[in-house]
Amino acid sequence: MTFSTPDPGSQIKAGRTPPHILTLILIAGLSALNMSIILPSLALMTVHFDTSYGIMQLAVSAYLAATAVLQIVVGPISDRFGRRPVLLIAIAAFITFSLCAAMATTVEGFLFFRFCQAVIATGMVLSRAVVRDLFAADKSASMIGYVTMGMALVPMLGPMFGGILQEVYGWQSIQYAMAIAATLVLIVVWFDLGETLRETGQTFAEQMQDVPELLASPRFWGYVACSAAASGAFFALLGGASFVSDTVFNLSPRNAGLALGSPAIGYALGSFLSGRFTVRFGINRKALVGTLIATICTGISLLLALAGYQSVFLFFGICTILGLGNGLTMPNAVAGSLSVRPSLAGTASGLGGAIMIAGGAVMSGISGTLLTEETGAMPLQVMMFACSVLSAIAILFVIRRAKKIAAS
Repeated sequence: MTFSTPDPGSQIKAGRTPPHILTLILIAGLSALNMSIILPSLALMTVHFDTSYGIMQLAVSAYLAATAVLQIVVGPISDRFGRRPVLLIAIAAFITFSLCAAMATTVEGFLFFRFCQAVIATGMVLSRAVVRDLFAADKSASMIGYVTMGMALVPMLGPMFGGILQEVYGWQSIQYAMAIAATLVLIVVWFDLGETLRETGQTFAEQMQDVPELLASPRFWGYVACSAAASGAFFALLGGASFVSDTVFNLSPRNAGLALGSPAIGYALGSFLSGRFTVRFGINRKALVGTLIATICTGISLLLALAGYQSVFLFFGICTILGLGNGLTMPNAVAGSLSVRPSLAGTASGLGGAIMIAGGAVMSGISGTLLTEETGAMPLQVMMFACSVLSAIAILFVIRRAKKIAAS
């Protein structure tokens, strides 16, 4: 499947064709996979490197922080030089860093190269920018929904695959597997991804002239706040679920991988529904439904925990519903933020993604710090509920703003 009927405002460079949707799924999915594939191994890697879980958890929180910073830079660079060359360089660098991480002999060395692996976040930024290059707001939300639906399947399988590799070959095999996967994606991008940026790519000076208009838009910040808060619930889970599965529920690495991958099932379904129905119902309405689903399910999870009802099936089952809500919310909130200033799609994608990931890094770090054997999963459940409530408030602000503009 290739993209068709692009936005007339964006023209593909001569001699290049739009990418297949599978290519964009692979580009974005590689970054998502690298976030999740090591989760089942964190507890065992703590023992291997003779360190604390708090230090080892930096493989998640510090990685997310590096991802946030990188996205601010990647967007403007791709708006200037194009999506294709930036992607190719980023994937090649990621392959090198993955091999170095596999050969690390100290926790400091591993965390350094893990930090450098954040370069692959370029795929998340530019997969969204490519879609916005080709389509207008509602249609781009639909296509982003399809891309994230496929992308969600990757992190769903990632923890399962990572848990199996850990048990059979050790943690180093995970890094070698990522290098192999990135090499295959690099080949696909080389042959399939044409340049989607218009020939008249803005210089950095021209971008800086337009950025204040983007930053002054309450609608842009509302969409970004919605996506950041929604993803905060997921990243809190990302940072704490490994501890919960290992310490609270005593799961093996393989079963932990299955449990950690379950929210992606809901996310894939939510993303599919976004792709299928966003053009009909609009991005704001779909995002609102998603935030309400997430708020209700995490609220129920918290109330049940307070009442003393807690089990592995209950905890991760409700997290799967949270994934469904986020799958409805994220594609629409992201497409909304990109629609504010289409000529700065890369910049908007990078800035919005950076804020989203920065918030995620904070939530991931906090969850890893607060969780103890005494607290159980309770702090994590409180954080997921609070983030879901904030995402609902943010999209309600956007909807109210849109009504005021329409009435004026």
